[in-house]
Amino acid sequence: MRWCSQVFSVSGSGAHAHALALAPIVTASFSNTSLVLQFQKPLFKFSNSSSLALTHRKLLPSALPLTQPSSSREDFDFVVVNFYHFVFIQDPQAEVDKHRSFLQLEGLDINGRLYLNEQGINAQYSGPSKDAMTYVNWLRKDNRFSDILVQISPSEKGHTFPTLKLRYKPSLVQFEGGMSHLSLLDPSMRAIPLSPSEWRDRLESINKTDLTAKDNSNRNYILLDVRNGYEWDIGHFRGAQRPSVDCFRNTSFGLSREEITASDPLSNVDKEKANILMYCTGGIRCDVYSSILRQQGFQNLYTLKGGVSHYLKNEGPAEWVGNLFVFDSRLSLPPSIYYTGATTEAESTPVSGDDNFAKCYVCSLEVSELRHRNCANLDCNLLFL
Repeated sequence: MRWCSQVFSVSGSGAHAHALALAPIVTASFSNTSLVLQFQKPLFKFSNSSSLALTHRKLLPSALPLTQPSSSREDFDFVVVNFYHFVFIQDPQAEVDKHRSFLQLEGLDINGRLYLNEQGINAQYSGPSKDAMTYVNWLRKDNRFSDILVQISPSEKGHTFPTLKLRYKPSLVQFEGGMSHLSLLDPSMRAIPLSPSEWRDRLESINKTDLTAKDNSNRNYILLDVRNGYEWDIGHFRGAQRPSVDCFRNTSFGLSREEITASDPLSNVDKEKANILMYCTGGIRCDVYSSILRQQGFQNLYTLKGGVSHYLKNEGPAEWVGNLFVFDSRLSLPPSIYYTGATTEAESTPVSGDDNFAKCYVCSLEVSELRHRNCANLDCNLLFL
Protein backbone atom coordinates (compact mmCIF):
# COMPACT_ATOMS: atom_id res chain seq x y z
CA MET A 1 0.00 0.00 0.00
CA ARG A 2 1.36 3.45 -0.97
CA TRP A 3 0.58 6.91 0.29
CA CYS A 4 -0.20 9.77 -2.04
CA SER A 5 0.46 13.37 -1.06
CA GLN A 6 0.12 15.45 -4.22
CA VAL A 7 -1.84 18.35 -5.65
CA PHE A 8 -4.16 17.30 -8.43
CA SER A 9 -6.67 18.98 -10.70
CA VAL A 10 -9.84 17.12 -9.83
CA SER A 11 -12.62 16.59 -12.34
CA GLY A 12 -15.78 14.54 -12.08
CA SER A 13 -19.43 14.99 -13.08
CA GLY A 14 -18.72 18.49 -14.33
CA ALA A 15 -17.11 19.61 -11.13
CA HIS A 16 -13.56 21.05 -11.04
CA ALA A 17 -11.44 21.72 -7.99
CA HIS A 18 -7.90 21.59 -6.66
CA ALA A 19 -7.31 19.32 -3.72
CA LEU A 20 -4.63 17.64 -1.70
CA ALA A 21 -5.00 13.89 -1.80
CA LEU A 22 -3.71 12.38 1.42
CA ALA A 23 -4.77 8.78 1.91
CA PRO A 24 -3.63 5.21 1.32
CA ILE A 25 -3.89 4.28 -2.37
CA VAL A 26 -5.58 0.96 -3.10
CA THR A 27 -5.38 0.95 -6.91
CA ALA A 28 -3.97 3.23 -9.57
CA SER A 29 -4.55 3.16 -13.32
CA PHE A 30 -4.11 5.43 -16.32
CA SER A 31 -6.85 6.41 -18.74
CA ASN A 32 -5.64 8.53 -21.66
CA THR A 33 -4.12 11.61 -19.98
CA SER A 34 -5.81 11.07 -16.61
CA LEU A 35 -4.66 9.17 -13.58
CA VAL A 36 -7.42 7.29 -11.74
CA LEU A 37 -6.78 6.55 -8.09
CA GLN A 38 -8.97 4.60 -5.68
CA PHE A 39 -8.39 5.52 -2.03
CA GLN A 40 -9.04 3.39 1.01
CA LYS A 41 -11.18 6.20 2.41
CA PRO A 42 -12.71 8.59 -0.12
CA LEU A 43 -11.64 12.16 0.50
CA PHE A 44 -14.03 13.72 -2.01
CA LYS A 45 -17.70 13.08 -2.70
CA PHE A 46 -19.50 13.98 -5.89
CA SER A 47 -23.19 13.19 -6.16
CA ASN A 48 -22.95 11.58 -9.58
CA SER A 49 -19.47 10.08 -9.41
CA SER A 50 -18.22 6.93 -7.83
CA SER A 51 -14.56 7.59 -8.64
CA LEU A 52 -12.19 10.49 -9.03
CA ALA A 53 -10.42 11.35 -12.28
CA LEU A 54 -7.32 13.23 -11.23
CA THR A 55 -5.23 14.95 -13.89
CA HIS A 56 -1.71 14.52 -12.69
CA ARG A 57 0.29 17.69 -12.12
CA LYS A 58 3.42 16.50 -10.40
CA LEU A 59 4.43 13.07 -9.19
CA LEU A 60 7.02 12.43 -6.55
CA PRO A 61 9.11 9.28 -7.02
CA SER A 62 7.51 7.89 -3.85
CA ALA A 63 4.05 8.05 -5.38
CA LEU A 64 4.30 6.44 -8.82
CA PRO A 65 4.99 3.99 -10.21
CA LEU A 66 3.71 1.72 -7.46
CA THR A 67 6.60 -0.62 -8.07
CA GLN A 68 9.98 0.34 -9.47
CA PRO A 69 12.55 -1.97 -11.03
CA SER A 70 15.76 -2.21 -9.09
CA SER A 71 18.56 -0.02 -10.53
CA SER A 72 22.08 0.82 -9.58
CA ARG A 73 22.77 4.19 -8.01
CA GLU A 74 24.74 5.26 -11.10
CA ASP A 75 21.55 5.22 -13.16
CA PHE A 76 20.32 8.24 -11.23
CA ASP A 77 23.57 10.22 -10.98
CA PHE A 78 23.14 13.32 -13.10
CA VAL A 79 25.80 14.51 -15.52
CA VAL A 80 26.24 17.35 -17.98
CA VAL A 81 27.37 16.42 -21.49
CA ASN A 82 28.95 18.78 -24.03
CA PHE A 83 30.10 18.09 -27.56
CA TYR A 84 30.11 19.52 -31.06
CA HIS A 85 31.08 18.23 -34.45
CA PHE A 86 31.41 19.82 -37.86
CA VAL A 87 30.10 17.53 -40.59
CA PHE A 88 27.89 17.99 -43.63
CA ILE A 89 24.24 17.16 -42.97
CA GLN A 90 22.25 17.14 -46.19
CA ASP A 91 18.81 17.35 -44.59
CA PRO A 92 19.23 18.82 -41.08
CA GLN A 93 15.48 19.05 -40.40
CA ALA A 94 15.11 15.34 -41.07
CA GLU A 95 18.08 14.79 -38.75
CA VAL A 96 16.34 16.79 -36.02
CA ASP A 97 13.22 14.64 -36.42
CA LYS A 98 15.36 11.49 -36.25
CA HIS A 99 16.97 12.59 -32.98
CA ARG A 100 13.65 13.61 -31.48
CA SER A 101 12.09 10.26 -32.38
CA PHE A 102 14.93 8.39 -30.71
CA LEU A 103 14.73 10.42 -27.49
CA GLN A 104 10.96 9.91 -27.33
CA LEU A 105 11.11 6.22 -28.18
CA GLU A 106 13.71 5.56 -25.49
CA GLY A 107 12.00 7.89 -23.00
CA LEU A 108 15.29 9.60 -22.19
CA ASP A 109 15.27 12.22 -19.46
CA ILE A 110 17.39 14.89 -21.16
CA ASN A 111 17.25 18.68 -20.83
CA GLY A 112 19.44 21.15 -22.66
CA ARG A 113 20.29 22.44 -26.12
CA LEU A 114 20.71 20.18 -29.15
CA TYR A 115 21.24 22.24 -32.30
CA LEU A 116 21.76 20.86 -35.80
CA ASN A 117 22.23 22.42 -39.22
CA GLU A 118 24.03 21.79 -42.52
CA GLN A 119 27.41 22.22 -40.79
CA GLY A 120 26.97 19.75 -37.95
CA ILE A 121 25.80 19.56 -34.34
CA ASN A 122 26.33 21.47 -31.09
CA ALA A 123 25.04 19.90 -27.87
CA GLN A 124 24.94 20.79 -24.19
CA TYR A 125 22.53 18.83 -22.02
CA SER A 126 21.97 17.26 -18.61
CA GLY A 127 20.34 14.05 -17.50
CA PRO A 128 20.78 10.84 -15.53
CA SER A 129 24.10 9.27 -16.50
CA LYS A 130 22.47 6.27 -18.15
CA ASP A 131 20.13 8.40 -20.27
CA ALA A 132 22.83 10.90 -21.18
CA MET A 133 25.22 8.23 -22.41
CA THR A 134 22.49 6.27 -24.21
CA TYR A 135 22.07 9.25 -26.52
CA VAL A 136 25.85 9.58 -27.03
CA ASN A 137 26.26 5.89 -27.82
CA TRP A 138 23.36 5.98 -30.27
CA LEU A 139 24.84 9.01 -32.01
CA ARG A 140 28.27 7.40 -32.31
CA LYS A 141 26.80 4.51 -34.26
CA ASP A 142 26.37 6.98 -37.11
CA ASN A 143 29.67 7.15 -39.04
CA ARG A 144 29.33 10.91 -39.32
CA PHE A 145 29.53 11.26 -35.53
CA SER A 146 31.63 8.25 -34.58
CA ASP A 147 34.64 10.29 -33.47
CA ILE A 148 32.95 13.07 -31.47
CA LEU A 149 34.89 14.25 -28.42
CA VAL A 150 32.47 14.20 -25.49
CA GLN A 151 32.99 16.27 -22.32
CA ILE A 152 31.26 14.99 -19.17
CA SER A 153 30.99 16.66 -15.78
CA PRO A 154 28.86 15.81 -12.72
CA SER A 155 25.77 17.67 -11.56
CA GLU A 156 25.00 17.29 -7.88
CA LYS A 157 21.57 18.93 -8.08
CA GLY A 158 19.98 17.13 -11.02
CA HIS A 159 19.19 18.91 -14.25
CA THR A 160 21.20 22.02 -15.05
CA PHE A 161 18.87 23.06 -17.89
CA PRO A 162 15.13 23.72 -17.45
CA THR A 163 13.89 22.19 -20.72
CA LEU A 164 15.03 20.45 -23.89
CA LYS A 165 15.56 22.54 -27.02
CA LEU A 166 16.13 20.23 -29.97
CA ARG A 167 15.90 22.09 -33.24
CA TYR A 168 17.42 23.29 -36.47
CA LYS A 169 19.48 26.43 -35.95
CA PRO A 170 21.06 28.44 -38.78
CA SER A 171 24.18 29.10 -36.65
CA LEU A 172 25.51 26.51 -34.20
CA VAL A 173 26.86 29.42 -32.15
CA GLN A 174 25.66 33.01 -32.31
CA PHE A 175 27.94 35.30 -34.27
CA GLU A 176 27.33 38.60 -35.99
CA GLY A 177 26.70 37.87 -39.66
CA GLY A 178 26.08 34.17 -39.07
CA MET A 179 28.26 31.17 -39.86
CA SER A 180 26.93 29.82 -43.14
CA HIS A 181 29.61 31.67 -45.14
CA LEU A 182 32.46 30.15 -43.11
CA SER A 183 34.37 27.11 -44.40
CA LEU A 184 33.95 25.17 -41.17
CA LEU A 185 33.79 21.80 -42.92
CA ASP A 186 37.32 22.28 -44.26
CA PRO A 187 39.82 21.49 -41.46
CA SER A 188 42.53 23.47 -43.27
CA MET A 189 40.45 26.62 -42.83
CA ARG A 190 40.34 26.14 -39.07
CA ALA A 191 43.14 26.38 -36.53
CA ILE A 192 45.47 23.47 -35.82
CA PRO A 193 44.23 21.65 -32.68
CA LEU A 194 46.74 21.07 -29.89
CA SER A 195 46.32 18.27 -27.38
CA PRO A 196 46.14 19.28 -23.69
CA SER A 197 49.75 18.18 -23.14
CA GLU A 198 50.98 20.11 -26.19
CA TRP A 199 49.05 23.18 -25.03
CA ARG A 200 50.57 22.94 -21.56
CA ASP A 201 54.08 22.68 -23.01
CA ARG A 202 53.49 25.78 -25.13
CA LEU A 203 52.12 27.79 -22.21
CA GLU A 204 54.89 26.80 -19.83
CA SER A 205 57.38 27.90 -22.43
CA ILE A 206 55.85 31.22 -23.44
CA ASN A 207 54.86 32.20 -19.90
CA LYS A 208 58.53 32.43 -19.03
CA THR A 209 58.22 35.85 -20.64
CA ASP A 210 55.46 38.40 -20.16
CA LEU A 211 53.25 38.31 -23.24
CA THR A 212 51.49 41.53 -22.30
CA ALA A 213 54.63 43.53 -21.58
CA LYS A 214 54.95 46.70 -23.65
CA ASP A 215 58.61 46.01 -24.41
CA ASN A 216 57.75 42.64 -25.97
CA SER A 217 57.98 44.05 -29.48
CA ASN A 218 58.11 40.77 -31.38
CA ARG A 219 54.89 39.38 -29.91
CA ASN A 220 55.51 36.08 -31.68
CA TYR A 221 53.16 34.30 -29.32
CA ILE A 222 49.71 35.59 -28.48
CA LEU A 223 47.40 33.83 -26.04
CA LEU A 224 43.83 34.65 -27.08
CA ASP A 225 40.84 34.04 -24.81
CA VAL A 226 37.91 33.64 -27.22
CA ARG A 227 35.25 33.86 -24.52
CA ASN A 228 33.40 36.67 -22.79
CA GLY A 229 34.89 39.08 -20.29
CA TYR A 230 32.77 37.79 -17.42
CA GLU A 231 34.04 34.24 -18.05
CA TRP A 232 37.63 35.44 -17.78
CA ASP A 233 36.76 37.17 -14.49
CA ILE A 234 36.52 33.88 -12.59
CA GLY A 235 39.12 31.83 -14.46
CA HIS A 236 41.61 31.92 -17.33
CA PHE A 237 45.01 30.74 -18.49
CA ARG A 238 47.87 32.69 -17.01
CA GLY A 239 48.98 35.36 -19.46
CA ALA A 240 45.65 35.71 -21.27
CA GLN A 241 44.25 39.22 -21.68
CA ARG A 242 40.67 39.86 -20.56
CA PRO A 243 38.27 39.90 -23.57
CA SER A 244 36.54 43.24 -23.99
CA VAL A 245 33.19 41.74 -25.02
CA ASP A 246 30.32 40.24 -23.06
CA CYS A 247 28.83 38.33 -26.00
CA PHE A 248 30.75 36.10 -28.39
CA ARG A 249 28.76 37.31 -31.38
CA ASN A 250 30.44 40.73 -30.97
CA THR A 251 34.01 39.40 -30.84
CA SER A 252 36.23 41.41 -33.17
CA PHE A 253 39.85 40.42 -32.47
CA GLY A 254 41.97 41.07 -35.53
CA LEU A 255 39.10 42.63 -37.47
CA SER A 256 39.75 46.31 -36.70
CA ARG A 257 41.05 48.21 -39.70
CA GLU A 258 40.66 51.92 -38.98
CA GLU A 259 42.34 52.20 -35.60
CA ILE A 260 44.52 50.21 -33.23
CA THR A 261 43.03 49.62 -29.82
CA ALA A 262 44.68 48.35 -26.65
CA SER A 263 41.79 45.93 -26.15
CA ASP A 264 42.68 44.00 -29.33
CA PRO A 265 45.67 41.67 -28.81
CA LEU A 266 45.81 41.06 -32.57
CA SER A 267 46.12 44.69 -33.58
CA ASN A 268 49.34 45.62 -35.35
CA VAL A 269 50.75 42.08 -35.45
CA ASP A 270 52.44 40.32 -38.34
CA LYS A 271 49.77 37.97 -39.66
CA GLU A 272 52.36 35.67 -41.18
CA LYS A 273 54.70 35.43 -38.20
CA ALA A 274 52.47 35.70 -35.14
CA ASN A 275 51.60 32.40 -33.43
CA ILE A 276 48.08 32.72 -32.05
CA LEU A 277 46.97 30.28 -29.34
CA MET A 278 43.18 30.35 -28.98
CA TYR A 279 41.08 28.77 -26.24
CA CYS A 280 37.47 28.64 -25.09
CA THR A 281 35.32 26.42 -22.85
CA GLY A 282 34.62 23.47 -25.14
CA GLY A 283 36.32 24.37 -28.41
CA ILE A 284 33.56 25.37 -30.81
CA ARG A 285 33.95 29.12 -30.45
CA CYS A 286 37.67 28.82 -31.17
CA ASP A 287 37.07 26.74 -34.28
CA VAL A 288 34.50 29.22 -35.56
CA TYR A 289 36.63 32.26 -34.88
CA SER A 290 39.80 30.69 -36.24
CA SER A 291 38.10 30.31 -39.62
CA ILE A 292 37.28 34.03 -39.49
CA LEU A 293 40.89 34.91 -38.71
CA ARG A 294 42.05 32.58 -41.46
CA GLN A 295 39.97 34.60 -43.90
CA GLN A 296 41.65 37.73 -42.55
CA GLY A 297 45.07 36.36 -43.50
CA PHE A 298 46.35 35.05 -40.14
CA GLN A 299 48.57 32.06 -40.88
CA ASN A 300 49.67 30.43 -37.60
CA LEU A 301 46.52 29.59 -35.68
CA TYR A 302 46.28 27.01 -32.91
CA THR A 303 43.38 25.95 -30.70
CA LEU A 304 43.13 23.91 -27.51
CA LYS A 305 41.46 20.65 -28.55
CA GLY A 306 38.31 20.07 -26.52
CA GLY A 307 38.66 23.45 -24.84
CA VAL A 308 39.42 24.21 -21.22
CA SER A 309 37.21 21.42 -19.87
CA HIS A 310 39.22 18.81 -21.78
CA TYR A 311 42.47 20.41 -20.64
CA LEU A 312 41.51 20.42 -16.95
CA LYS A 313 40.52 16.77 -17.15
CA ASN A 314 43.91 15.78 -18.55
CA GLU A 315 46.37 18.30 -17.14
CA GLY A 316 44.65 19.66 -14.06
CA PRO A 317 45.01 23.33 -13.10
CA ALA A 318 48.57 23.75 -14.45
CA GLU A 319 48.85 27.28 -15.91
CA TRP A 320 45.15 27.81 -15.14
CA VAL A 321 43.91 30.42 -12.66
CA GLY A 322 40.57 30.13 -10.84
CA ASN A 323 37.41 28.29 -11.89
CA LEU A 324 35.75 27.57 -15.22
CA PHE A 325 32.55 29.39 -16.17
CA VAL A 326 29.89 27.09 -17.65
CA PHE A 327 26.65 28.00 -19.41
CA ASP A 328 24.22 26.11 -17.19
CA SER A 329 22.77 26.53 -13.72
CA ARG A 330 26.06 25.56 -12.05
CA LEU A 331 27.77 28.67 -13.52
CA SER A 332 31.20 27.91 -12.04
CA LEU A 333 33.25 24.71 -11.71
CA PRO A 334 36.60 24.23 -9.92
CA PRO A 335 39.35 22.28 -11.73
CA SER A 336 38.91 19.40 -9.28
CA ILE A 337 35.53 18.62 -10.89
CA TYR A 338 37.39 17.51 -14.00
CA TYR A 339 40.77 16.45 -12.67
CA THR A 340 40.61 13.64 -10.12
CA GLY A 341 44.30 14.04 -9.32
CA ALA A 342 43.84 17.59 -8.06
CA THR A 343 45.05 18.29 -4.54
CA THR A 344 44.54 21.16 -2.15
CA GLU A 345 47.98 22.44 -3.02
CA ALA A 346 47.31 22.24 -6.77
CA GLU A 347 44.01 24.03 -6.42
CA SER A 348 45.75 27.12 -5.05
CA THR A 349 46.82 27.78 -8.70
CA PRO A 350 49.09 30.58 -9.94
CA VAL A 351 48.27 34.22 -9.35
CA SER A 352 46.50 35.86 -12.28
CA GLY A 353 48.78 38.87 -12.50
CA ASP A 354 45.85 41.03 -13.59
CA ASP A 355 44.14 43.38 -11.16
CA ASN A 356 40.74 42.80 -12.78
CA PHE A 357 40.58 39.12 -11.84
CA ALA A 358 38.05 38.00 -9.22
CA LYS A 359 36.96 41.49 -8.22
CA CYS A 360 33.50 42.65 -7.15
CA TYR A 361 31.78 44.55 -9.95
CA VAL A 362 30.46 47.10 -7.45
CA CYS A 363 33.23 47.84 -4.95
CA SER A 364 36.23 46.25 -6.74
CA LEU A 365 37.26 44.26 -3.67
CA GLU A 366 38.30 40.63 -4.04
CA VAL A 367 35.31 38.28 -4.12
CA SER A 368 34.89 35.50 -1.58
CA GLU A 369 33.53 33.02 -4.12
CA LEU A 370 34.40 32.54 -7.80
CA ARG A 371 30.81 32.30 -8.92
CA HIS A 372 28.53 34.79 -10.64
CA ARG A 373 25.10 35.91 -9.48
CA ASN A 374 22.14 36.90 -11.62
CA CYS A 375 20.64 40.33 -11.00
CA ALA A 376 17.15 39.82 -9.57
CA ASN A 377 15.81 42.65 -11.72
CA LEU A 378 14.39 40.79 -14.71
CA ASP A 379 14.91 43.85 -16.91
CA CYS A 380 18.61 43.59 -16.10
CA ASN A 381 19.43 39.91 -15.45
CA LEU A 382 23.12 40.85 -15.37
CA LEU A 383 25.69 38.20 -14.47
CA PHE A 384 27.91 39.82 -11.86
CA LEU A 385 30.46 39.08 -9.18
